[in-house]
Amino acid sequence: MSQVPQIRIPATYLRGGTSKGVFFKLDDLPEAARVPGRARDKLLQRVIGSPDPYGKQIDGMGGATSSTSKTVIISRSTRPGHDVDYLFGQVSIDKDFVDWSGNCGNLSAAVGPFAIAAGLVAADKVPRNGIAVVRIWQANIAKTIVAHVPITDGQVQETGDFELDGVTFPAAEVQLEFMDPAAEEDGAGGAMFPTGNVVDTLEVPGVGSFQATMINAGIPTIFLNAEEIGYTGTELQDAINSDPTALARFETIRAHGAIRMGLIAKVEEAATRQHTPKVAFVAPPKDYVSSSGKKVTTADADVLVRAMSMGKLHHAMMGTAAVAIGTAAAIPGTLVNLAAGGGERNSVRFGHPSGTLRVGAEAKLEGDQWVVTKAIMSRSARVLMEGWVRIPGDAF
Repeated sequence: MSQVPQIRIPATYLRGGTSKGVFFKLDDLPEAARVPGRARDKLLQRVIGSPDPYGKQIDGMGGATSSTSKTVIISRSTRPGHDVDYLFGQVSIDKDFVDWSGNCGNLSAAVGPFAIAAGLVAADKVPRNGIAVVRIWQANIAKTIVAHVPITDGQVQETGDFELDGVTFPAAEVQLEFMDPAAEEDGAGGAMFPTGNVVDTLEVPGVGSFQATMINAGIPTIFLNAEEIGYTGTELQDAINSDPTALARFETIRAHGAIRMGLIAKVEEAATRQHTPKVAFVAPPKDYVSSSGKKVTTADADVLVRAMSMGKLHHAMMGTAAVAIGTAAAIPGTLVNLAAGGGERNSVRFGHPSGTLRVGAEAKLEGDQWVVTKAIMSRSARVLMEGWVRIPGDAF
């Protein structure tokens, strides 16, 4: 049997928000993986430990959940007014593909800190003490993200007292601004509401007909009313993820919603586009106990939201979905807005399985079209490990 030596690639393992991922500088990747294509995908899959029919990613850096099967490639930006380009790859756990169709809002919080530490941001933009403003070009969706990164003694500050539900320990706060967050997805024409309506009736053969808000903001998202699909909005992960019938139903809804949004042409294409769109369900505030045992009361949240990610109920909330929630909440008549009590608002605090999160959005009506100039939220980020990852030399 032939023996192929392993190669090592400089990498950093970071937590960003409620996700974790392996970060690379573009120039550190082997030459064949510096451009999009099969070599890049295979390299990232081998790093993460996919595809794994056991669903555990034991032989890689992945954590066997959608929140921990993530990769990021960062490079200096040649785009005017931007410091770095950020490319996100969602690695399927058990299937042979990497989904490049959307952003990870949680890992967006780690892009600025990583870029500064890696020397990709001009030194004169990093104060000795204060806030470094890093302008990030999100290459997956062609959008700008502005990260406000705390700096202490010339170094990225990672520790602090900012608490984020879904993350065990406090850390330093990183504020993110998602500029003009309506996602310009192929086939969606860049429209915030690709159907032209803030609420539609979504007909799903074999499942039923549901009221739905389908929005492109942060990430394409299909919002449903919890009660209409048999839920309360207080569910934790096990209530959904232990029910194969429910998971299959959500996937069917997602596929038909993707067709209505113009993201795919036929249902079968949804299988190779797991990262987008997301499906979420909303409900008015109710008391519940979060996954950590913390009690969330009706006074703690304006609306309850549960979201599916890569076929499973997310343990907290995807950052990009939080942008979609904030945007939809700011626009009167959407299901999110109505569940939050209706009317105009520029911020919303929503309850999720791990607790609550506040997100703001600036929306205005231009003619007969709603425009959101930016969405704002705070996350945190921390380096967990840095050095090299190793993979077999013939893995890509």
